Amino acid sequence: MSAGEGRIEHLLQEALHPVDPPAGFSLRLEEALSSITQAAAEELEGWELSAMRDPRNWARPAAALVIGVGAAAGLAAVRVHRRQQEQRERLRSPYQRLAVGAGQAFAELRREAAKVVGRGRR
Repeated sequence: MSAGEGRIEHLLQEALHPVDPPAGFSLRLEEALSSITQAAAEELEGWELSAMRDPRNWARPAAALVIGVGAAAGLAAVRVHRRQQEQRERLRSPYQRLAVGAGQAFAELRREAAKVVGRGRR
């Protein structure tokens, strides 16, 4: 490898180095996603099954469902990421971290999706 290639590689490594987000970003993101999930669930609560016979009335509930589930998935990802950072010190093996993290991700996603879908059924 020539000196020029080594220099370019070094510059790319510096440019693509991961940057931690600001301190309160995670909390603000979690609050925003939580409020979106709640708003979508409230929109789903307003469904009237008799009005669902007309396909023109399907747009708002469908949008609320898609947006709510997307926000719930993002909220679950933020919470799982936070827990993984906390567990990183406790769990030494990467396989243990992967197994615990995957289990937590599925459990958190299940809880958040149940909030959105469960409210719409009432």
